[in-house]
Amino acid sequence: MIDRRDIGSWISGPPTEPGHFPGKGLGLPRGGSGSIARPGRRILALCVDWAACLLISTAFFHGNSFATLSIFAAEQMALVGTVGYGLGHRLLGLRVERLGGGPAGIPAAIVRALLLCLVIPAVVFDADQRGLHDKAARTVLLRR
Repeated sequence: MIDRRDIGSWISGPPTEPGHFPGKGLGLPRGGSGSIARPGRRILALCVDWAACLLISTAFFHGNSFATLSIFAAEQMALVGTVGYGLGHRLLGLRVERLGGGPAGIPAAIVRALLLCLVIPAVVFDADQRGLHDKAARTVLLRR
């Protein structure tokens, strides 16, 4: 028989032990440089990137939604793949790295950007606050 505790444990998310913090399972510090980027900065960085892409799309493609999404994907692939951060990441002090350190690289940036454009993989995340797009690309978004 299904018990309320069964449903409650599923709804409340993954269990965390006392002292757990995002990134602990990955060997990252609790705060400061090299720690997991918090949701507020992530969302603001996304808004900055989207606004910049929307400006470009409006200037050249009359604000076409597909053009805006394509520009966003290209920006993420090119900048994250080469320098490790998009425009919004840079302005908010974030960087994308491979697990274990080092730059993300072009292949990981392509996977990450394509899944980010689908939205759902970005909003489904684990106890370490890594979205499915980061898990698939084997990357992590860190504070600089």
